[in-house]
Amino acid sequence: MKKTVCVIFGGASSEYEVSLMSSASIIRNLDTEKFDILTLGITKDGRWLLYSGAVENIENNTWMNSETARPAFISPDKATNGLVVLNADGSYTVLKVDVLFPVLHGKNGEDGTIQGLFKLSGIPYVGCGTLASAVCMDKAVTHTLLSAANIEQAHYLWFYADRYFADGEKIRNKIAARLNFPVFVKPANAGSSVGVSKVTAPEKLDAAIRLAAENDTKVVVEEGIVGQEVECAVLGNRGKSVASPVGEIGAGAEFYDYDDKYKNGVAQLFIPARLPEDVAEEVRKTAVRAYNLLGCDGLSRVDFFVTEKEHRVILNEINTLPGFTSISMYPKLWENAGTPYSELLEKLIDCAFTRED
Repeated sequence: MKKTVCVIFGGASSEYEVSLMSSASIIRNLDTEKFDILTLGITKDGRWLLYSGAVENIENNTWMNSETARPAFISPDKATNGLVVLNADGSYTVLKVDVLFPVLHGKNGEDGTIQGLFKLSGIPYVGCGTLASAVCMDKAVTHTLLSAANIEQAHYLWFYADRYFADGEKIRNKIAARLNFPVFVKPANAGSSVGVSKVTAPEKLDAAIRLAAENDTKVVVEEGIVGQEVECAVLGNRGKSVASPVGEIGAGAEFYDYDDKYKNGVAQLFIPARLPEDVAEEVRKTAVRAYNLLGCDGLSRVDFFVTEKEHRVILNEINTLPGFTSISMYPKLWENAGTPYSELLEKLIDCAFTRED
C-alpha cells in the first residue's frame, strides 16, 4: 500500500532558493509507484500553501501564483494526523499524511522550530529532531559541545552582535589577540555560507562582523585552517548510523561559498577524497561520533578540514538538512557508495518510521 509523503519546501529563510532546487530534485526522484506525493510550500513571508502544479514552477519560483495553491497547514493535533486545507467557500479538508519530508534549509527549517511542530503533530518526519536541529544550527553551541568531547575544531570565539555594536574595539582586539589571521566570520545560525566572510587583517573585521550580524544576533569567528576541505555524509538514526565515503571539494572561489554549492558548479568534487585510507577512515569515524553525540537522526553532512602535512582531522560543521540539488555532495557521496538517489530517499523515509524519540 502506498505511503503519502508530504514534501515541504521554501521557507522564511535566506536559503529559500536553495530549498526550491533541492525539493524539485527530491520530488522528481521519489518513486510514485511506492509514494503518493503532496507538496506543501512556505513563501518567504511565511504563508503556507498546498501546491499541486508542475515541479518546474517550484524551480522558477512561480508556484505560489498557481490556481492549485491553497492555504494549508500541518495540524498540531495528533488526532488530525495530516494537513488542514482551507477551501474557497470557508470549509476545510483534511488530508492524511504518513510521513513529512522537510526540504527546508536555514532558519525556520533546520533549526528545530518546524521540527517541534512535527513532533506535536505525531506524524513521522525525515531528519533530525528538535534539539539536535537547534544544536547543530547554532555554531557556537556546536563548538562548545564538541570541545567538551575533545573533537578537534578550529580555534574560535563567539559573541552577541549587540555586544559588538556596544564596544566593537574591545571585541576586535580580543579576536586579534586570540586568533591568527586569516579568520572566518560567520553568523552563528545560518547555513550554505550565507553571511560568511574570509578576513585577512584586523582592519577588515568590522565590515565582516556587520555582514554576519545581518543574518543572526550571534557571531562566530574561527581561525582559518589550511588544508583539504572534505565532507562525509551520515545516514541512519542515532546509534545505528553509517558514514559514506569521504568527498573532497576544490573550491572555485576563495572558499566554498553559496554560489559554488548551488549555482555555478565551478568547484571540483573528488569522490573519494584524495586522502590516505587511514585518514579517510578517521574522518568517517569522527563524523559518526559527532553525529551520535549531538543526537542526530536520519541524515547530516559533516564537514572537515584535513591539514596537509600532519593530516590532522578538524571538524568544521554539521549540516542537518544538506542540499539535495543535482550538484549537492550528500546524494553524490551515497551514489558513489552504491545507493542511487531514489533509493537514498527511501532509506531516509524508513529512518523516519523507525526513529526512537
